[in-house]
Amino acid sequence: MFKDKASGLRESRPALNRMMAQARSGKFDVVRVTHEDRLVRFGAKWIADLLARDEVAVRVLHAKGSAGGMDELLSDFMSLVASFAGRMYGIRGRAAKERLLAKAAARVSEDDRVPE
Repeated sequence: MFKDKASGLRESRPALNRMMAQARSGKFDVVRVTHEDRLVRFGAKWIADLLARDEVAVRVLHAKGSAGGMDELLSDFMSLVASFAGRMYGIRGRAAKERLLAKAAARVSEDDRVPE
């Protein structure tokens, strides 16, 4: 089993990289996922094509479109919202770190002042 934590929000996918390497070396011939977005958020066809070159099939238990066009549209929209939300959390986290570092730098500058 290959599992990346919070993988839809990051480009770093160590487990996906391991899976692709093992597929190239012929360690398995089928990749099974419950939903397509469990494999990759976007570009599932591209990944499936890469795996097919190594004679590895992708089997999706709940394929897109099996519940109708509206379900597929909603799924795509939710993927976009999740991706956007993850980026917003990242931006907020970086801004908070920058504010904390600025406060610490100001405090250090005050502590380094020579008393008159």
